[in-house]
Amino acid sequence: MAKTGKEKNTKNKGKHSKLMDRKKNKLRSQKETRAQRLKEIVKATQAQKES
Repeated sequence: MAKTGKEKNTKNKGKHSKLMDRKKNKLRSQKETRAQRLKEIVKATQAQKES
């Protein structure tokens, strides 16, 4: 049977999903910046080897 009255936990679930999305986006951006730094380091070392 369906419950009547106020919906339970809708605010908390919304906040939690917002925070988790923020965390995922932060991790994704950190991963991208880390990869970019590695590419720059590799280019620098290759240039150093050539000269």
